[in-house]
Amino acid sequence: MDCMTKALRLGCNFFDAAEVYADGQAESVMGRWVKDIEAKGLARRSDLVISTKIFWGGAMAGVKGNPNAVGLSRKHLLEGMKDSLQRLQLDYVDLVFCHREDLSTPIEETVRAMSFIVDKGQALYWGTSEWSPTAIATAIQIARRLGLHEPVMEQPQYSALHREVFEVDYQPLFAEYGYGTTIWSPLASGLLTGKYSGGVFPEGSRLAHAQNAWLKAQLVDGQDGADNGINGLEVQEPKKALDMADRLAPIAAKVGCTQTQLALAWCLKNGDVSTVITGASRVEQVEENFAALAFVDKLTPAVMAEIDTALGNKPTKPKDWGRGRKRLF
Repeated sequence: MDCMTKALRLGCNFFDAAEVYADGQAESVMGRWVKDIEAKGLARRSDLVISTKIFWGGAMAGVKGNPNAVGLSRKHLLEGMKDSLQRLQLDYVDLVFCHREDLSTPIEETVRAMSFIVDKGQALYWGTSEWSPTAIATAIQIARRLGLHEPVMEQPQYSALHREVFEVDYQPLFAEYGYGTTIWSPLASGLLTGKYSGGVFPEGSRLAHAQNAWLKAQLVDGQDGADNGINGLEVQEPKKALDMADRLAPIAAKVGCTQTQLALAWCLKNGDVSTVITGASRVEQVEENFAALAFVDKLTPAVMAEIDTALGNKPTKPKDWGRGRKRLF
């Protein structure tokens, strides 16, 4: 709660949660925090933008294997929204995201349910998270055809190490619909902070914790057939991510910021990024993150080009780019 209060004092008004985070406890903590800052006169509810996400409610299900406690069916969306608001102790959230695509539920059913949630005033706007561009465009078109509330924002992964989907695949959505974004993992699970330089995992760091062994296995060790969640890094070269992050150290030093601040400022330079979602376990990290704002203007075209050269992963846009690509949907 101290981290959220510090963020608020530094000017942050957007706070993001999800039904699945800490099995619902994250929403409960955020709800208590909102009540606390209201009582102290630090902010009104209307000053804040609160979001949550629905899909993986099964972790809190009372019936093991309950198929109705997960996904984007009308049943789970309406019940999941009700449960989230109870944990948050709020009458409404500003934004609610469909946390993943649900291939078992017709998109029209999901669109109708999400529009109903907005009509009831339980959320002001709805959007998607990690949906394919085709599914997003389909949802928008269904909503427009039926006169329903359409999704208006996506919560995708985006960082200097994960670029292809955001910079290429989603571009037609930005051009055609003005779709908004609240990006997550701008530090690539900490890889871009430089704290894992040389493959060393300091005690107390995220990837040093036993409960995050699965994440380390995917990001660094290339297990489970994953591509590390990082664009352009083959499973056969899993440690390339650490090497790429190390190449940013001299650029950060030249700019006069930390590697963390360089990575965050880099994300903010992209005009299609509406909001950069950051996480922190200590107040000092919150302060460092917000200090990145001072370096955005220092990332000149020359510096941005230097970063592209150092990383060597700038996506190549298709030859037909700009000639009706958005109509592929």
